[in-house]
Parts: sequence; structure tokens; C-alpha cells
Amino acid sequence: LSKEIFERAAALRSESVVSVTGKVRNRPTGTNNPKIATGEVEVMAAALEVLNQSEVLPFPVDDPEVSSKVNEELRLQYRYLDLRRPEMARNLRVRSKVATATRVFMDEQGFLEVETPILFKSTPEGAREFLVPNRREPGTFYALPQSPQQFKQILMVGGVERYYQLARCFRDEDQRADRQLEFTQIDLEMSFIDREDIYDLIEGLLKRVWKTALGLDIPTPFKRLSYAEALNRFGIDKPDARFGLELADFTEEFRASTFKVFSGTIAHGGVVKAINAKGLAGA
Repeated sequence: LSKEIFERAAALRSESVVSVTGKVRNRPTGTNNPKIATGEVEVMAAALEVLNQSEVLPFPVDDPEVSSKVNEELRLQYRYLDLRRPEMARNLRVRSKVATATRVFMDEQGFLEVETPILFKSTPEGAREFLVPNRREPGTFYALPQSPQQFKQILMVGGVERYYQLARCFRDEDQRADRQLEFTQIDLEMSFIDREDIYDLIEGLLKRVWKTALGLDIPTPFKRLSYAEALNRFGIDKPDARFGLELADFTEEFRASTFKVFSGTIAHGGVVKAINAKGLAGA
């Protein structure tokens, strides 16, 4: 290398944008790096042009172990850098594949994708609505939709027997793990169907999405639980069956107990159940 190119290269920082001209050759013996895609070759630089010099980064974007430990507020402040992290780039690719797989599958099933309005009149549902002032008529407001419920009902009456869309929904409520101010849902509606029809459709959709996005074959039909079985085994109608924390029935064992909380409950038609949380006795 010429001294000038070497000095310019040495002054570069991570994430700088450069244009390098030269010949591609095998790396010298002992300098191979199997951890990267170009670990067997290198460019013998004959010219180096700096297109954009990077400032000092607030956090590294090419080291997953380090960047994953960065404070989330700092990552959001520099969101354009955060999106360069391999994990975030992967999330964007997976989301895109899920959307594409959904559209292809629904089209094969005869569904029509319809984009419904975002600005609409207030139709109160389960949460508060976000209101948008109407400049043309002071004192009036639009509401952002919590779901496309009314629109898809209009479509059904209008003769669109199979509708779907990747719908943006807005709900003004306190955020939790399963509650967000805005989110995207796969919204659909079908006419003249029974329960098995919707089971078959959703199972087929999820099977296609998992295969396309993650390369996984998930077995269908899915395991089904009745409402009564779900409550008896897990105590909730949306159980997480991954951890095996099922309820054990001790009603008969405590029927004659002197502990009135148990025996009294049983005497009035109640039950006594417990969860075996293995390894947590000292917690």
C-alpha cells in the first residue's frame, strides 16, 4: 500500500462509508477469518475514497453481545444506529417475510385485501380513543380506529365474502406486555362459515408463515382445549402450556380438613387446587 492510502485507512472509524478500488485476492496464510463471509479473501487496495466519515459511535453496532447490553433509552435516541444492529435488521426481515407470506396465503384462499380508513367517527370499544382535531370544522374530531370492525361488517353486507388486511390499530390505554398504543394485526372476516372453517384457515396461515419466515414446519391441526378443560387444568382460558404448571386437585384430600379455609370452601361447592412449582420452595 502507498503511505497515503495506509494513513487514510488508519484514520477511519467504524461505520465510515468508503469506496475502495483494487484486486480481490486470497488472504495471506494465517490471516483467514472463518467468522465472516469474506474471511478467505481481501481487496488489495489501489485507491481509497472516503465518502462519509463517521463520528464516534455512542455504542457499537457490529458486536451483538455488547450492543444488546446498551441502555434502551440510548438505543432509541439513536434509533438509526440501533437499526443497523444484526438483531434489529433480522427483525425487519422476518416481519417483511411474515407480511408477504400472509398476503400470498390469503390470496390463495380467495380473500380480498381492503385498506380501510384511519380517520373515522368515534365508535367506542374496549379502550379510549385517540382523537384528531378537524381543522375544517373547529370543535369536531376524528377518532383513530381501535379495530376495523365496522368497516369489515360493511364489506360483508356489500358482498365481499372474504376480506383481510394488515390493519393499524390505535388504543389509548396503559401499556403492558400485551397492550400497546399502536399495533398491527392481521384482520379478517368471512361469510357463511362454521367453526372448523376458521380453524383450518388460521392453522394453514400460521403453518405457512412459520415455514416462510423461520423455515419451521409446525404440525397441524393444533391441539385443542375446551374452555372447561383449560380452566380445570390451568385456571385461565388462555394458558401457557410451555412450562407444565398445571393445577393439581386436592379437593378430596382436604374435604375433612380442620383448616376451615379449605374445608369451608369445599363444603360450599368449591375446590382446592395447587401448583407444583418445582425448585422454588425457598424463593
